[in-house]
Amino acid sequence: MGDVLAGFHAAWEFESDSVLIRYERGIRTPKLFQALGERRVPLEAIAGVTLTPGRRGTVVLRVEPRPGADPLMEAAAGQLKEACDPYRLVLPAEREVLAEYYADELRGLLTESGKTERYLVAAPEAPLHFKAYDGKASFDGTSVSFRWFWTGASSAKWKAGDQTFPVAGLGGVEWRSPELFDGYLRLLPRDASATAAVPAVPQADQDPATVVFGLGYGPVHESLPFAAAVLAAVRERGAGAPVPVPVPAPRRDPADIAERIRHLGELHQAGLVTDEEFSSKKAELLAEL
Repeated sequence: MGDVLAGFHAAWEFESDSVLIRYERGIRTPKLFQALGERRVPLEAIAGVTLTPGRRGTVVLRVEPRPGADPLMEAAAGQLKEACDPYRLVLPAEREVLAEYYADELRGLLTESGKTERYLVAAPEAPLHFKAYDGKASFDGTSVSFRWFWTGASSAKWKAGDQTFPVAGLGGVEWRSPELFDGYLRLLPRDASATAAVPAVPQADQDPATVVFGLGYGPVHESLPFAAAVLAAVRERGAGAPVPVPVPAPRRDPADIAERIRHLGELHQAGLVTDEEFSSKKAELLAEL
């Protein structure tokens, strides 16, 4: 096809075997799009195409990736806000006829469906890093490193020391959006035995295999591409699917609870947390004692 359809924040180029998505770098463009830059989506990675009415005189063209085709979407696990969906192209309503044309053309080229056996969309390239609340996470393509910050890391993490996790020993990544108060990135170990009992996993702030985001730390546009890159490396090395994550232990060290409440109070005083959010989260933390 080779034609280009430009919308808000992105332009799609339709080729014979793929859709090349180029994201803008403007002030209003979501930071995740800017971080991704561009993505080539092979037709075999697409399960379907939709065109629906948008907000304020717009239409939305969207391609639906096949399950397992994109490490970024697998890491996100449905947590991305609609505006940050990299598979949506928002267009002025007057371009609906043109968008419908391209949607029909694209549908006619699709031949695959169902879950894929491998990633078909390239993951962000290493090296990657970001700052969490309690440490700095780095990925060089072969191993993940966590370096703890004395201002945020729990005593359990300080006792464990800085951590390095070779990709060969990992089974996956669990990413909980930093747009939630208890966001984190957890590295899942490779499952040595499918029949072995799964040990209890500590709370995120107690687990040396986890970095905690906290408000203002580990933003989506940094931590999600990081998680996707690690997932892709794990899949490439044949480490298998992520192991099941058990329910964390319900109690925490009182000293660590006090530290989290102190940090919450600082955010409240800085105006980053409302009175209601402060009271609600403080009550949740106290309930864990």
